[in-house]
Order: sequence, then structure tokens, then C-alpha cells
Amino acid sequence: MRWDNLSAPPDEGVPGRAAPATPPLPLALPGAVARTFDTPGFAGMTFYEVQAKSIINRVPGTSRVPFEWTINPYRGCSHACVYCISGDTPILMADGRTKPISELEPGDRIYGTERRGAYRRYVVTTVLDKWSTVKRAYRVTLEDGTTLAASGDHRFLSDRGWKYVTGAMNGGGRRPYLTTNNRLIGTGRFATPPKHSADYRRGYLCGMVRGDAHLGAHSYAHGTVHQFRLALVNGEALDRTQRFLTDAGVETERFSFAPASATRRAVTAVRTSEQRDIEAITELIRWPDAPGDDWRLGFLAGIFDAEGSCSRGIFRISNSDDRILEETGAAMNHFGFTWVLKDPGLPNQVRQIRLTGGLPERLRFFHLTDPAITRKRSIEGAALKCQAALRVVSIEDLGLELPLWDITTGTGDFIANGVVSHNCFARNTHTYLDLDAGADFDRKVIVKVNAGELVRRELAAPRWRGAHLAMGTNVDCYQRAEGRYRLMPPILEALRDFANPFSILTKGTLILRDLPLLRQAAEVTRVGLSYSVGFVDEALWRAVEPGTPSPRRRLDAVRQLTDAGFEVGVLMAPILPGLSDDDESIEATVSAIAAAGAASVTPLALHLRPGAREWYAHWLAREFPQLVPRYRQLYRAGAYAPQAYQRELTARVRIAARRHGLHRGERGDNRRLPEPPPAPAEQLTLL
Repeated sequence: MRWDNLSAPPDEGVPGRAAPATPPLPLALPGAVARTFDTPGFAGMTFYEVQAKSIINRVPGTSRVPFEWTINPYRGCSHACVYCISGDTPILMADGRTKPISELEPGDRIYGTERRGAYRRYVVTTVLDKWSTVKRAYRVTLEDGTTLAASGDHRFLSDRGWKYVTGAMNGGGRRPYLTTNNRLIGTGRFATPPKHSADYRRGYLCGMVRGDAHLGAHSYAHGTVHQFRLALVNGEALDRTQRFLTDAGVETERFSFAPASATRRAVTAVRTSEQRDIEAITELIRWPDAPGDDWRLGFLAGIFDAEGSCSRGIFRISNSDDRILEETGAAMNHFGFTWVLKDPGLPNQVRQIRLTGGLPERLRFFHLTDPAITRKRSIEGAALKCQAALRVVSIEDLGLELPLWDITTGTGDFIANGVVSHNCFARNTHTYLDLDAGADFDRKVIVKVNAGELVRRELAAPRWRGAHLAMGTNVDCYQRAEGRYRLMPPILEALRDFANPFSILTKGTLILRDLPLLRQAAEVTRVGLSYSVGFVDEALWRAVEPGTPSPRRRLDAVRQLTDAGFEVGVLMAPILPGLSDDDESIEATVSAIAAAGAASVTPLALHLRPGAREWYAHWLAREFPQLVPRYRQLYRAGAYAPQAYQRELTARVRIAARRHGLHRGERGDNRRLPEPPPAPAEQLTLL
């Protein structure tokens, strides 16, 4: 999907603005003028000036927001907040693991599909190209709880063939599109891989050493000989075992155990005969009294590497030791796997644990436990015929544009979070993207230079009935670029002249420039003003919202707007877990909001929507690495913190608000902002 509502005839120049800059022009914006400016505040940014076709946008009826119409004079934002960029869609790699789509590179080997006989089957293919762009996003929710955020032009494989996310039955937009009668094809969302914590490493060593190693002490006339030896054909499992032992302080030597022959591969081994090492390994593989999740995951990975196989769709873990079989079954039960124990009656009493549930459960086991041996994780040639619960439940317009990623592969498709996904564009159409490859939301801003003219024209149309218009709900209409382009004054003049009700949500202090126009509009229609102030810590503000006015300046603006007669509501957002959600921060922020004369305060915890999660995660790991585990726990299910956390946060802000004479509800003309929706199971970001 290109910028369908934008058309940019050649610009004859705007007095006082910089000359057209040299950045390449996206072909999806024909005739647009690309400009850069020398001022430090706009360093590294490109502004695409366009003549838009329309400006008043309707919000889909399925949306939870409390307004129906919006005006967005800008696309993209110069605030550069750290929670506003990138994506982390898990792609199924050829080694059976997953990698975020933003981390893929041309040449990477991944899974695609191709039709062979009666079935479409999984095959290994190559990434030929990768890029990102910014597009209007839609959320596709599936029966199993997976949510897929994609552009309207993206295609998924359904039980009725390839379907676009959006389309029409008639007219120019006619094309096959998803409906709630469709079921997507695949295995369902991928499990989150484990972290190789100390407990995971101990569990892995327990499974590997007990399953396939020799460990013991032998007494002879001349003394006691201690010995540990692990001999494997597979180098991946041997490498991991040796590395985990080294991490635990046990040094081993590597040697050739058996050379290759005509009928077998070479076997390599690691060993040690130091008594202290044998004692350390014995302690490492001791059965725990109360195993934790990480230990269980490591144990399952280790025992599978040592004694497991997966061939022709049959998953087995074989052993004769009752305790090993008991612990394996208990761990599989703990993570919700179903299995059966097969006893073929062999003299050596070897029995088999077989995993049931087909390919979806095999993939869940591999992703959840992360065995080292990639050969055993192969699904090459497996048919796509599983009946996963992937029926489409709903499709909704998110009402905003997100940085989205796409790749080109040799098969023309790829496996994104368990769903077969079509390449949106091939390499030869790369230059037709909305923005050139690698474009960032905060560095390439679309400026609708005729916004004021369009608002006046559309308000005058006979079909317009004077509905409320919300501004600043997608990108901030008072971002820094507004100081140069001055799009808001003619918009406000048109709203005033037509007495059309409207509201503004902003972080910018440029709104004070337009205070006379806001007063004039308030005399003839309803005007709602809301400010976003998540915290008052200046150091934290510099770290996470570097392009916005400081909290102090925003609160000064709230005071000036209040003194001018407006009831200003403050959206206390985002509240950052571990950074601004403690009692001291909440008390200081609510106190400052009350002192500024705000009419109300509405708290919202940080949302890590598709396109924001990875960028914020990188920043957090760099600046506050000690908080990474907490965020993994809070946002493990998707974009939103758990409802219990949100309710507790809201209650604490309400208590503070009562102490300072505020209440949660919005008053007067201010909009009541909605509670965040329930946390989705997964978030998938694609083109």
C-alpha cells in the first residue's frame, strides 16, 4: 500500500524554507519535495512535503478509541522517543531456531514453503533482500490468541488461498482479503526460547551427562582413578557441554575418540581425570529437590540431545533408567506437553517417551527448550496439514502507522511466528516502497503542506456533519517540525470558522503559540486539551524523550492554558516499569500535575506495541540492564503489561490524585481516554 491519499505535484518553493535536499525521493510520493535543514534539531532528518488529497480520517468502528474522526497533518514524528521504532517478528530459521525479522541479513537460510504433489511442504530457502518502511497497520487476531500487525497489502496463506489483510469486493480495491471465515495456515505462534541461565546450564548438563557420558571413580591396587568422558558424533552438543562445564569451572580436553569409517562418522570426545573436576560435575548433575523452570528446560534440551531423535514426524526420547524417564515425563507435564511411554520389551529395558500433538508441539518443544543439535530440529519436507487453532477472529485498523519490515526469499514466502507469510514486494519493486530501505519513523517525516486548505474544504462539504475531530492521537501535531511548517494555525482557523468541536493531545509547547486561536475556537465550539506528562525526572526525560519539551516546560504550558480558561487533562503516560512507577515518582509527578492546575490525571503504563518493543529493549539493555528480566516478565505476553499491574498502578495514581485534589475522570470538554485493551498473546510486525 502506498500513500494512497497523497499526491504531490511539483512544488514551486516556499519562501523562507531550505532548498530541496539531495535525499532520494520515494517513488510512492511522486512529485514530493524532499528537504533537509541545517538546524541541529533537525540533523539527520528528511521532510517530504506533499500535497495531500484528504485530511480528515475515519477511525474504524472496531477501534477502542473514544473518537471517530482524526486529523493528522504529519506522518512520522521528530520527538524521537525511544519507544517509537522497529520490530521483532520471529522468523523460522533453517537451524530450527527463530530470529527477529529486523536482524535478518541477505544470505541467511530460513524456512519457506513449496508445493510438492498434494501438499505444500516446508523447505529451506535464502533471504535475498530485507528492508523497512512505515505503513498504516492493521491487527489480525487469531483464535489461539496470536495477533498479527501488518499492512493492508500484506498477504497470508489461508485455507482459501493467499489473502490480503484488507480489500474490497468491488471497485478498484477489489482483491481477495481475510475475513473471520478464514483460517491461516501454519503451526501457531512460536514459543519464546529460554535464556541460558545458570539453572538452565545445570539442567542441560544433567540431561546430557546422565544420558550419554561416562562419569565415575575406579579403585585399583595402586590407587583410585577418576574419569569423565563424553563422546559424541555431533559437535554442536559437545561444544555446548564443554562450554557449560567451563562456565562452571570445569576444564576438559578434547580428543578424537574414533575416526570416521565407511559406515560411521568420526566421534569426538571431551574428558577430564582431575578429582576436583569429577566432584564438581557430580554436584552439577545432582537431581534438584525442587527444580525450577529453567532447570527443567535445560534438562529436556540435554536429554533430547543425548538420547532423543525426531525422524519422519516421530519424536522419541529413549532410555532405560527409571529416574531419567520419570524426570523427563514430569518436566514435559510441567510445560503442558502430552506424551506416551512405549515399551517394546527389549532385553536392555530401553523405553521411549513419544511426544504427541504433531508438528506444532514438536516446534514448541524445540523453541521452548532449545536443544543444541540442529539436525534433529529439521522440518524439511514436512507437510503443512496440521489443524492449529488459527481461525481469524477479527481484523481492525490500528489507526496509526508503524515501522514494518519485509524480506524477499527464494520461495517467495517465509514462516513468521508460525504463519505462512507472502513476500510483499520482490527486489525489483524495492524502489516503490513508501520510504526508501532502512527509513526510520523518527527521521523521515511526511508533511501535508496543504493541510489547512484541505480541512477548510472538507468541513465545507455537504456530507460533513460537524463530528468531533481528534488531533495528536497518531503523531504529535505540535512536534518540532510544526515550528517550521506552521500547519496548525490554518487548521484551527478552519475549525473555528465552522464551529467544529475538536480535541488536541500533545507533548509540545508550541500549542501556546496558537493560544489566541484556541480561545477564539472555544467561544464557538467545544475544545478539549490534553497534555502527556509521564514523569518529572529530568534525567529520565533526557534519556527516553530527547526530542520533546521537558516535563517542566510541559507543565508550564498546562498552567498557561489553565490560566487562559481551559480545563486541561493530563495523560500520565508512559509510566515506565522500574523507572517511574515507584511511589516517590508517582507522588512527585501527580503533585506537579496538580500544581500546574490540571483538571484531571489519567495514568497509562508503557505500551510496547509492534515496532516499539525491540527498539526499547535495546535501549533498556544498554542503559538499565538490571531491569531487563523484569520487562521480560511483564511483557512476555505481548504489547501490554499484565492487567493486575495496570490496575495496581491506576489505584496508586488515584490515591495520589485524591491527596492533591484531582480525580481520575475527565471533566468539561476533555476526552476520556480509554483503558488499554487486554494484553494480546503475541505481537507480529510485518509489511
